[in-house]
Amino acid sequence: MRRPGAPASWIWWRMLQQVLRRGLQSFCHRLGLCVSRHPVFFLTVPAVLTITFGLSALNRFQPEGDLERLVAPSHSLAKIERSLASSLFPLDQSKSQLYSDLHTPGRYGRVILLSPPGDNILLQAEGILQTHRAVLEMKDGRNSFIGHQLGGVVEVPNSKDQRVKSARAIQITYYLQTYGSATQDLIGEKWENEFCKLMRKLQEEHQDLQLYSLASFSLWRDFHKISILARSKVLVSLVLILTTATLSSSMKDCLRSKPFLGLLGVLTVCISIITAAGIFFITDGKYNSTLLGIPFFAMGHGTKGVFELLSGWRRTKENLPFKDRIADAYSDVMVTYTMTSSLYFITFGMGASPFTNIEAVKVFCQNMCVSILLNYFYIFSFFGSCLVFAGQLEQNRYHSIFCCKIPSAEYLDRKPVWFQTVMSDGHQQTSHHETNPYQHHFIQHFLREHYNEWITNIYVKPFVVILYLIYASFSFMGCLQISDGANIINLLASDSPSVSYAMVQQKYFSNYSPVIGFYVYEPLEYWNSSVQEDLRRLCSGFTAVSWVEQYYQFLKASNISANNKSDFISVLQSSFLKKPEFQHFRNDIIFSKAGDENNIIASRLYLVARTSRDKQKEVIEVLEKLRPLSLSKSIRFIVFNPSFVFMDHYSLSVTVPVLIAGFGVLLVLILTFFLVIHPLGNFWLILSVTSIELGVLGLMTLWNVDMDCISILCLIYTLNFAIDHCAPLLYTFVLATEHTRTQCIKSSLQEHGTAILQNVTSFLIGLVPLLFVPSNLTFTLFKCLLLTGGCTLLHCFVILPVFLTFFPPSKKHHKKKKRAKRKEREEIECIEIQENPDHVTTV
Repeated sequence: MRRPGAPASWIWWRMLQQVLRRGLQSFCHRLGLCVSRHPVFFLTVPAVLTITFGLSALNRFQPEGDLERLVAPSHSLAKIERSLASSLFPLDQSKSQLYSDLHTPGRYGRVILLSPPGDNILLQAEGILQTHRAVLEMKDGRNSFIGHQLGGVVEVPNSKDQRVKSARAIQITYYLQTYGSATQDLIGEKWENEFCKLMRKLQEEHQDLQLYSLASFSLWRDFHKISILARSKVLVSLVLILTTATLSSSMKDCLRSKPFLGLLGVLTVCISIITAAGIFFITDGKYNSTLLGIPFFAMGHGTKGVFELLSGWRRTKENLPFKDRIADAYSDVMVTYTMTSSLYFITFGMGASPFTNIEAVKVFCQNMCVSILLNYFYIFSFFGSCLVFAGQLEQNRYHSIFCCKIPSAEYLDRKPVWFQTVMSDGHQQTSHHETNPYQHHFIQHFLREHYNEWITNIYVKPFVVILYLIYASFSFMGCLQISDGANIINLLASDSPSVSYAMVQQKYFSNYSPVIGFYVYEPLEYWNSSVQEDLRRLCSGFTAVSWVEQYYQFLKASNISANNKSDFISVLQSSFLKKPEFQHFRNDIIFSKAGDENNIIASRLYLVARTSRDKQKEVIEVLEKLRPLSLSKSIRFIVFNPSFVFMDHYSLSVTVPVLIAGFGVLLVLILTFFLVIHPLGNFWLILSVTSIELGVLGLMTLWNVDMDCISILCLIYTLNFAIDHCAPLLYTFVLATEHTRTQCIKSSLQEHGTAILQNVTSFLIGLVPLLFVPSNLTFTLFKCLLLTGGCTLLHCFVILPVFLTFFPPSKKHHKKKKRAKRKEREEIECIEIQENPDHVTTV
């Protein structure tokens, strides 16, 4: 019937929505029939795929060896600056001890010698020299440049020349000359291994000194160490998830209990992950420790489909053949699961696109896309086949665990109580008017008899509103405090030598920034007083090691005038650079000769900034201040330090998850508009997902989680996880035809609450072993995923059930329709009674 006053276009639009929805349901119904008629085929094909690709994964496993390629932005201004700096001042031609801080260091070994509290490292020169000589006398040692630095310095009071009174630590760096040769690099790698072994040996010999060593491969080694540390914990997580899924799928009813289906559902997700890993390695993918999150991400989505199919099976009519019940369950569940799987694929596909500038995020998203596709295929094929066999056993009245025939009630009455408990069919003991024996499942019973009535109680609702206001306040407060996570130490094992070294370095050597290279890459009139003033202004606030400044002082001390180009360059080449104390400046100036005239085409200065304990943040601020000046000033220059490659991370860390979330919400609106009859369903879904996303973002910031590649991936996953659990609940509520909103939300919780609670509980319990992996990466993963599961559970079971009883959509039109139908039915009965008063009882 057409609603009075409704435009024709609205009617056609509603009809289109109905056709699309029923078309998808019809397709899923036929898919269920196909699986139920050919279960062996759909069971065999996934198993063969897993065996084929799983074996190939073992043979082709290869770890990623370039850590910078993974966590640094692929396209950044810092990499362009590094290329320009390296082309102007090649590494192998530099003889300055500061060169390694201005390029990629290559092979090196560093050691920090720390004296006991209250002691002076300067009074332990013998131990320092013994360590130094031991390094220089190493076997397979290479020619190296040496740099040193004091830390924890105490100056002499009232000293004009800043004399050092004492120091707590000294850092010595040994740079190897490898020149980019593969053979030299292998020798350098061997030297670094021997260096680390030597430091451990010297630590045992010198108990009065603490030695903290670092080599160029240390970061890579400690990054991949996480996978070794987490291996056993991931297996424990799997066992916990298997146990939780098995127990939550069990019932007292031995006929309708499905513990093995819960177990097989988790194993289905596991073999799909193994197949995805095989495909990843076959396509020349390289493993890195960030991929540890994929099993947890895929498990959270895959087990949701498993538990929803189990709930869909319980909602089917028992008097139907098991094949029809499978088809009805697919028709009921797979439409929503197909939509949420599509959103997973599209959202992570956007993360795998060329627009993503962080290789670790791109590789993770590519692998996740393959995992989601295989997850979906394995759920409807492999797990669907398992459901077919379980349904056939149930129809033939076989025990769900022992697979034997369930005895009759008369036979059970003659057996002991324990035998009756194990072998009894719960339906035999129910009343004849029991419509759905699956209502005896302990989670459904709890929701129906206790929780639904409590959460919709009018006295509980004000407290829920207050709880949400507190939640929103803390989330908003956290969103205002988002911090950069570009520090690569956050991705390493917590008890690794690299982290220990970094902590000591941060504590005792954080007074100054790294050495920043200041490169003037165009010819400049250095003899001009205005240019000299511009250089001084740019270098103000820094401690500068500058050939220009030293040359000016040399001219002044020698009383030499060099106010024109020829005199300036002539004195520079013939006098200044030939002095022994100034010879190292030769590598900082590039001369060119045109005829008889010499020109300075490029030069280099060194800048060091004074910093506080938050060294990295201040260096980022220095970088952001200097870069704009290179475009606005008359002097064309670039600034570079190897750490800048990672510091370009900040803007990407903030923008990528926001863009992904925005596009994801837009896709939710487009994809669900054709599947939901009431447009308010889309509106509520977008509000719920936004609330969960911002809640996780704000709370993880308050929990000291920085924005790095792991937290970015978790935020992308949060968006999809929220849709996965909120969408079925909201769609059922919107399409419900009960009289009131309260009855509709009770019906929605009764229908989907069991699957949501089963999945989120299994998901959260599986995260517990991550707490015992000594790694900042896994701590970040645990915190973000715990907040994701917790916020989703809060919205599905607390916030939405209360707020949906306050706000639209209204259910009054359903109430009017039911009243009209009841009135029409009463009129028909009256007419039949009047025509045939002798057969009233048959009406």
